[in-house]
Amino acid sequence: MTGFTNRRDFMCHGSSGFSALVLGNLLAAESRAAEQNALNPLAPRPPHVPGTAKSVIFLFMQGGPSHLETFDYKPALQKYDGQLLPESLRDFDLAQINTADAQVMAPQFSFRKHGESGQEISSLFPELSRHADRIAIIRSMYHDLFIHGSAMILMHSGTRLLGHPSAGAWVTYGLGCESDNLPSYIAMTDSVFRNGASMYTSGFLPAVYQGTAMRSEGVPIQNLQRGTNVSATEQRLLLDQINAWNHEHRRNRPADSRLDARISNYELAFRMQTAAPELIDLSEETQATRALYGIENGPSAQFGKMCLMSRRMVERGVRYVQLISSDWDAHGDCKGNHAAQAQKIDQPIAGLITDLEQRGLLESTLLVWIGEFGRTPIRQGSNGRDHHPYGFSAWLAGGGITGGTTIGSTDDFGFNAVEDKVHVNDLHATMLGLLGIDHERLSYYFEGREHRLTDVGGTNNLAARLVRR
Repeated sequence: MTGFTNRRDFMCHGSSGFSALVLGNLLAAESRAAEQNALNPLAPRPPHVPGTAKSVIFLFMQGGPSHLETFDYKPALQKYDGQLLPESLRDFDLAQINTADAQVMAPQFSFRKHGESGQEISSLFPELSRHADRIAIIRSMYHDLFIHGSAMILMHSGTRLLGHPSAGAWVTYGLGCESDNLPSYIAMTDSVFRNGASMYTSGFLPAVYQGTAMRSEGVPIQNLQRGTNVSATEQRLLLDQINAWNHEHRRNRPADSRLDARISNYELAFRMQTAAPELIDLSEETQATRALYGIENGPSAQFGKMCLMSRRMVERGVRYVQLISSDWDAHGDCKGNHAAQAQKIDQPIAGLITDLEQRGLLESTLLVWIGEFGRTPIRQGSNGRDHHPYGFSAWLAGGGITGGTTIGSTDDFGFNAVEDKVHVNDLHATMLGLLGIDHERLSYYFEGREHRLTDVGGTNNLAARLVRR
């Protein structure tokens, strides 16, 4: 063996050895971490920075509620009711909206100020108005998609393109789950999932991060119950053998995320056979709690159950809950449509805020209320309004934000967002930021480049204005 001729020679060769040793340890650590992620891809993970929220309840008003009938009062619409839009708005070059001979339509509901903050809220929401000082209203949301399908995809995934992960999947990918017995991401609707599973898809993320559709009545999750001819012990033995085969199969196919998802989902489904029915069993809830959510009150009964179940979910460690209310698509009779829809959600959402606060969960639970767009300030058909993405409203509550706050504004007719404009990508960046996730660091490599929920846009500037100091 050739000896070292001097100390410099020794150090040079020795440092290479030390580097190799360190590199080997790092690679081994990464391998162990990868193996652990494969064994439990939903294991809780720390955020990039300390967040003010731990979970999200996303209240989606499918169909597009009118900002002009809900949270953005425009006296000019009352003044110019039945008249043509101002010349400046009629010249707006947009094929989807006929502004040339369009008549202004007055707000169909009265507004008044509520709480110490004086938030202006429609008479549609007498119960929610009691929480005016707990919600932050954004009156300057915008995007450029006029059609329901593409606008809903954008609102849930940050892009108009199909096949991309929903916000809930991104959150689960970033933070994992704090529950061993329930999915990290659960989606519920009072009607149907318009656009189907694309509303809660994992897209190109590993399949384990997809949302789980749950029912508020009957069997909570399809195909979850164990067959009557199989005991729990027999099922456990069968599952162990299936998992052994799946692990062997995965070793030869490391790039196929569906295998990890299958292994994880089999185990989770086994535990959920007890946890899921218990979750939707509201018999242990007091009569006062049931009344708080409007469960005994006809129109609000179903959404009330969904809201109460969402509280039970975040209590049990579910990270992201998506509740969908249908259908706010008011092309005709905007007043009748919105009155009926508000009856379904007003008391349940107000009850949810009250209940979360009473249980000390509001500070750690972010509520987001939004639709895929707003409605036009002009009349369509019989006192209806058309789709309108150029300026509309949303609100946030909980998660450490400052209530009684108003962000942004639209013009006098509610046509365009004009001050502190908030794009959907900005809203998603803010949601992630409140959870402690840097939206630019949460990415996934797919088809030759890194992808993220906020695409190539989005800022988290909104969070700085919303978070309580």
